[in-house]
Amino acid sequence: MQLEQLNFHHLFYFWRVARLGHLTRAAQELHTSQSSLSAQIRQLEERLGEALFVREGRRLVLTETGHLVQAYAENIFGLGQEMLGRLQGRSEGVVRLRIGSVATMSRNYQENLFRPLLGDAAVALTLESGPLEHLLERLAEHQLDLVLANEAVAADPRRPLHSRFLGSQPISLIGPARRWGGQRLRVPQDLGGLDIALPGPRHAVRSQFDALCMAAQVQPQVRAEVDDMAMLRLIARDSGWLAVLPEVVVQDELRSGLLCIVGQCPQLHEHFYAITTPHRHRIERLEALLQAAPALALAAPGGAGAAAPGALR
Repeated sequence: MQLEQLNFHHLFYFWRVARLGHLTRAAQELHTSQSSLSAQIRQLEERLGEALFVREGRRLVLTETGHLVQAYAENIFGLGQEMLGRLQGRSEGVVRLRIGSVATMSRNYQENLFRPLLGDAAVALTLESGPLEHLLERLAEHQLDLVLANEAVAADPRRPLHSRFLGSQPISLIGPARRWGGQRLRVPQDLGGLDIALPGPRHAVRSQFDALCMAAQVQPQVRAEVDDMAMLRLIARDSGWLAVLPEVVVQDELRSGLLCIVGQCPQLHEHFYAITTPHRHRIERLEALLQAAPALALAAPGGAGAAAPGALR
């Protein structure tokens, strides 16, 4: 079989069925009949000389060859989507950057990172937030240029992604300055029985903190579990409780003296990653932004514990 004999229309239909794993839903999405869709996939199988699916109950399951063909189809049509996205986002020389971030990531961190782009008239930002898996699906389909996450992505040959480490920051114990100013607590040894607000179970840091408390046989009084860092910031500011979170989340309150750092634990860090596809079209402004990420986004607020420009905190 020669390349010119490959029917890319049939390959596209196969790709959609492979992603959904269901002929009926794929037919509805593609606005065609199941019989027509099935016939075109059979023609593709005949051309290739191998089966792409086997039936298991009511579902279609990829064969080994099907997985191989799907991997190539992901690149073919994913790059096609990227091309369309680039063309649609290009207007009078404007570059559109499409960036996703996990819902648990600090808004302050993101603003610090993107600040150089806010004054750039040649850049239009599209920002979205959501669960990591949903964002990775959109990244794999080239509907996003970059995903910001606080955990690296495991290697998966079926969905090749690259996790680029941007830096890390220690997790701090934060409290109202009017009550805790000048005091220092050991984390987690001194937290037994204290009212505390924590990142929710989905946050990458939470399991680290729980493990430290368990090892030290310490049980703080957990008053709130919050996935959203913006909400945890408000609770830290207004509740009077202690809170465990990265300094960047409350950088303004630390700078103003409303909140203070009561303690830190060297074993607790939040890590920041930029996740991209290996075939991503190179965007110069995005590359420059990632190069400068540690200095832009992770410098601590001025005052006690501030990091020098470029230092990772």
